[in-house]
Amino acid sequence: MDIKKQVGERLKEARRAAGYTQTQVAKKMLMTQQQYSRFENGIFELNYLQIITLCKMLDISADYLFDLDIF
Repeated sequence: MDIKKQVGERLKEARRAAGYTQTQVAKKMLMTQQQYSRFENGIFELNYLQIITLCKMLDISADYLFDLDIF
């Protein structure tokens, strides 16, 4: 699976588990819902600041987001 699509699926799962809509997350990220949806759909890549912000907001780790195993 494409890493962008995998990250997008995990973002979507975490967002739903946290009880947020795409619009709510986008507003906190200072972007439109359409821009944010591109991350969940694996169209655009996240930058470092966006990764940190989303991990904190959705209470997930970057390891979870990128499906990294801890040794």
